[in-house]
Amino acid sequence: MKEQSGRSLIEMLGVLALGGVIVAGAFSIYKTIDARQKHFIASETLRDIASKTQTLLKYSGYTPVSVDFLIKSGAIQNAKSPLGSHDWSITSSFDGTEFSINLNGLSFDECTYFATKKIDWTTHISVNGYDSGDASYCLKSGENKISFFAE
Repeated sequence: MKEQSGRSLIEMLGVLALGGVIVAGAFSIYKTIDARQKHFIASETLRDIASKTQTLLKYSGYTPVSVDFLIKSGAIQNAKSPLGSHDWSITSSFDGTEFSINLNGLSFDECTYFATKKIDWTTHISVNGYDSGDASYCLKSGENKISFFAE
């Protein structure tokens, strides 16, 4: 009698299920790493914009500052938001001693990240109009606004 070798259907399904679990785990890890990388790049871009804005304000006699002003002065290349497709602006105080970088339309995760991150170049952070760096003011709707204030 001839011995048969091969795999049963149950064994094949088990291997496929195990492969599916591994792929799902890898995809989840990739999404987490990708989000962290985007946040890190945005944080560094914001730091660079703040540094260039502080330098311009110091040497320009504290004139009103805006994204357009930064582009015309050569401090930034274009009006693209540090987080990609989001709306953003830069405004200065009336006396020109303080400015804010405002990010609009942030998702809940982005809002939570920036609200809880300790940013050394800011004097304070406003989350959805509340003068606090508290993530509890972040909205789940994805229409969050964070303002970073600096001198």
